[in-house]
Amino acid sequence: MRCMGKYDMNKQTMGIYIHIPFCIKKCEYCDFLSGVGTINEMTSYVNALIIEIRSYARKKYPVSSIFFGGGTPSIIEVTHIISIMNAVWDTFIIEESAEITLEANPGTLTREKIRGYREAGINRISLGLQSTDNEELKALGRIHSYEEFLESYKIIRQEGLCNVNIDLMSGLPLQSVASWENTLRRVVVLKPEHIAAYGLIIEEGTPFFGIYAEDDKKRDAGEVTKYLPCEADEREMYHLTKKILKENGYERYEISNYAKKGYECRHNIGYWRRSNYIGFGNGSSSMMDNVRFANQSDIHLYIEGKGMQSSENGLSVRAGEQLLPKEEKLSVKEQMEEFLFLGLRMMEGIHIGEFERKFQVSFQDMYKAVVDNLVNKGLITVVEQRIRLTDAGIDISNYVLVQFLL
Repeated sequence: MRCMGKYDMNKQTMGIYIHIPFCIKKCEYCDFLSGVGTINEMTSYVNALIIEIRSYARKKYPVSSIFFGGGTPSIIEVTHIISIMNAVWDTFIIEESAEITLEANPGTLTREKIRGYREAGINRISLGLQSTDNEELKALGRIHSYEEFLESYKIIRQEGLCNVNIDLMSGLPLQSVASWENTLRRVVVLKPEHIAAYGLIIEEGTPFFGIYAEDDKKRDAGEVTKYLPCEADEREMYHLTKKILKENGYERYEISNYAKKGYECRHNIGYWRRSNYIGFGNGSSSMMDNVRFANQSDIHLYIEGKGMQSSENGLSVRAGEQLLPKEEKLSVKEQMEEFLFLGLRMMEGIHIGEFERKFQVSFQDMYKAVVDNLVNKGLITVVEQRIRLTDAGIDISNYVLVQFLL
């Protein structure tokens, strides 16, 4: 296996997402479709995944990115990952320079697993660190320590993987500005190619919601909080992130993502640019030629082969037709909104000419009032037909993006 070369992001390609819903222990803040599974469930699930993958016809678009997400893909047997990737290689046309990512939790990796991943073609690992402070990790319900992360990272590098992302999370319970700065400085010393830095969101339905919902409301209102960092501290963490990562050679290319030059995550860029993608596994969604379709979220029904996605574009033909969700053909209005809403998350922004070529309408006629208002407020810039969020616009990006909804 070799490191990825340069890649033309403007080519017409598609991505593949493979959902592995199993965890050793579900984190207290997590609202993803995931949970603890038995060995037999994992084996049955992998078999169902392989059947679904092989039920697809080869697509007209080459595959430029593959992403194993979860859950924790690194907890299943490495032989399962190899079998899944064999099915993908057999079924789809994979570009030689494709980015193939596997999400992993520290403490679940071994040297043998890393070697197996390389054998399967995986060339990028995304490590869910979140914090270098062990007390903060415990508060999050993470299964690993900072020391276990360092051991996992060392193995990855020793085995020759040259593209690593590290996930970090700010705004944690009892986290201080100083501890967040310490996390950032410890991570940049390791020189990963990519860093994703997210703020903690208190999601309804999670254990964290029951504990911190009131604190979350107070924080949003600018009031004094008991457990979560206050609004001022969160803002300081946000500015520290930009400052420290930029000083260490990481360019911000999306609201929450930073990379060394040439190591931007191709898979996520595909989502933000509305490229075609197919999702495999329970609850996975897909979009092919502006048609959305999704799999049954219930893992047992999925394993039984009921409720898998079926689409003229996807060509999956599993049993259980009565359980299949309906396809959703996106209207032109929805496509326009997505183009702007997703594209403006990226620092490069969106190009007015590309919008007009794609939708055959005048951008000026549709959005002049919105654009003028946001420019006057200093939230966006328009330079040579390219619209970008300003620093102030990024700070309140949700407000800015909503203005473009028709």
